Amino acid sequence: MDVLLIVVLAFVGYLAMYHLYGRFIGRRIFALAKEAQTPSVEFEDGMDYVPTKKEIIFGHHFTSIAGTGPIVGPAIAIIWGWVPALLWVFLGSVIMGAVHDFGALIISMRNQGKSISDYTAKYINPRTKFLFFLIVFLELWIVIAIFGLVIAVIFAMYPQSVLAVWVEVPIAIGLGYLIYRKGANVMTWSIYAVLAMYVCVFLGPYLPFKMPAIGGIPPTGVWTIILLIYAFCASVLPVTTLLQPRDFINSHQLLIAMVLLVLGVLFAGLGGDLRLVAPAVQTMPAEAPPMWPFLFITIACGAISGFHALVSSGTSAKQVRSEDDALFVGYGSMLMEGALATLVIIAVAAGIGMGYTTKDGTTLTGVAAWTTHYASWASAAGLGSKISAFVDGAANMIMAVGIPKTFTLAIMAVFVASFAGTTLDTATRIQRYVIGELGGSLNMPFLTERYTGTLVAVGSALILAFATGASGNGALKLWPLFGAVNQTLAALALIIITLYLKAQGGLKWLVAGIPAVFMLVMTIWAVTMNQFTFGASHNLLLQIVNFIILVIAVWIAIEGAIKFFSPRDLSKTPAPAAM
Repeated sequence: MDVLLIVVLAFVGYLAMYHLYGRFIGRRIFALAKEAQTPSVEFEDGMDYVPTKKEIIFGHHFTSIAGTGPIVGPAIAIIWGWVPALLWVFLGSVIMGAVHDFGALIISMRNQGKSISDYTAKYINPRTKFLFFLIVFLELWIVIAIFGLVIAVIFAMYPQSVLAVWVEVPIAIGLGYLIYRKGANVMTWSIYAVLAMYVCVFLGPYLPFKMPAIGGIPPTGVWTIILLIYAFCASVLPVTTLLQPRDFINSHQLLIAMVLLVLGVLFAGLGGDLRLVAPAVQTMPAEAPPMWPFLFITIACGAISGFHALVSSGTSAKQVRSEDDALFVGYGSMLMEGALATLVIIAVAAGIGMGYTTKDGTTLTGVAAWTTHYASWASAAGLGSKISAFVDGAANMIMAVGIPKTFTLAIMAVFVASFAGTTLDTATRIQRYVIGELGGSLNMPFLTERYTGTLVAVGSALILAFATGASGNGALKLWPLFGAVNQTLAALALIIITLYLKAQGGLKWLVAGIPAVFMLVMTIWAVTMNQFTFGASHNLLLQIVNFIILVIAVWIAIEGAIKFFSPRDLSKTPAPAAM
């Protein structure tokens, strides 16, 4: 099928589903009420609870849920073929992921902006709450530790990206000051901010920076320390100081990158240079696990991801100023991420065929380029391999617009690193919220203090990152578990949404219940298979942690089923706000 036609059909499909299915869910299922008081208004504190224009909070929410997720997932799952990857991204995002994100957001907004971990006690029972806290803490612990390494790897691979990524921080602080202190026009000054950042993007190739080893710590370790210190500072600052303005800049950067990618598809497609070189379906690639269930674990962000529920019920629920805005932020952001994942699939299924340079300096094109990079699961599964597959493929397509590859590589590298930085910021702040809520439940008030909570969040991630040495890649020991942890969390979040809707009466619960069952089956299936795999390799650490994940998933599923089939207790479940 023609590449350009695939992109057009997918984008039209996302737009149609937002206006049809998304609006149906907002009006008929969750009964959004514009006049309902939101947590951002009720608890406004200028720190975490801040009523925010929907365009700005959309920027924060989207860049937080995206990160590198919709890039690295499709960049490895393409090994099973572009058709299953594309189908899962589209159907998963519109039917499952967007419902999951939007549902978690609106339920949190109707529960004082509390996290999904905290309100689990309300919709299932108190003992389940602590199991949920455990799996959420584990997920965020891995995310914070691994994303410091992700950015460090990007900086090592693309030193031309360092300047723009770090200059964005003072630019964002300045933008926040102008908007919130001086009342400057948001759109005008955000455009100026993006232009200033892109000046640095184009200066990057002339001013590359390679971190040296310091005190016996290799460059990746040094970057990991610096990035975790930055994450601590970003987490304790008011959201209006850095988080919101930086994410708003990144949302503009996203639009620019996506426009360039679409133009690349258009120009390269019309010129006949862009052809699908990946196989349509490849059920048994070398060394790879079976497509069922691992496709649905490998592609998370872009289809459905449990991390999104943490963002929805963590930072976003405390900033959305109106229930009406929740559909645009929650459902709309997920479809935008699906669109991004679609472009990533095109980049790694077709763009890479326009030119791929091997480690020995040989340049390959066409099917040979794809088969060399994806010769086996092992050759394509490394972090650097996944990032380079997208960056190189995307750069090839954008070159068709007329931008030299030197700059296209810089643009895409900064794009990926910036989004990873946003995820690191947000994950650290959410972990602080989770630790604070847990501290309140355990009557340990010192954990509710933002500096202490953030120190625990960053300190624990630092310990994990350096658990295996000075390189800072300790989180890679637990990384094989991340896909299963993340999708287990998605399934559990859908269970909570299902129970919330079940209490409203009727068949509303089906919109979340069917996806919940599907994701629960896929994740428990995958976690069980992982248990045997880790056992065969005698990896005791992964066996123990994986078994704990399996027990939590099954336990909460059983508790949810008991609650679902028990008589409804409407006194504990608020009815939707009046229309």
